[in-house]
Amino acid sequence: MDKTPRLREQACFALYTASRAVTGLYRPLLDKLGLTYPQFLVLMALWETDGLTVTALGDALQLDSGTVSPLLKRLEAAGFVERRRESGDERRVTVHLTENGAALEREGCEITQVVGEASSMSYEELVALRDKLNEFTEAIHTRETTA
Repeated sequence: MDKTPRLREQACFALYTASRAVTGLYRPLLDKLGLTYPQFLVLMALWETDGLTVTALGDALQLDSGTVSPLLKRLEAAGFVERRRESGDERRVTVHLTENGAALEREGCEITQVVGEASSMSYEELVALRDKLNEFTEAIHTRETTA
């Protein structure tokens, strides 16, 4: 008979605690900007490509529209983004950075460097870790869709 799985031996637990550690590290920095971590991710996606549709934004963040819409509503109320209905197709909504939202990009870039510095890992090690995590995530998603 297999031995009982130990919590600290589980990859899923290591991923969970790593995620909590990163968001905990970001929290005080993002609080100063009036942002939550998920809101910060929305802004990061828009800094990369402004004017995404709500659907494309959800795809980029791997979030459903029921999660993205409240994030956008709060970001819009804070003056960081605006949603626009396309004139040719009223069902299609694009999200655009406001001047205030675009102005946060410099501070956002500085915040992302904090994790690298706190990790004591080299840039190459962080890139390798990111790539492995992306492979892991893709494998899990593939398993979910075939199950």
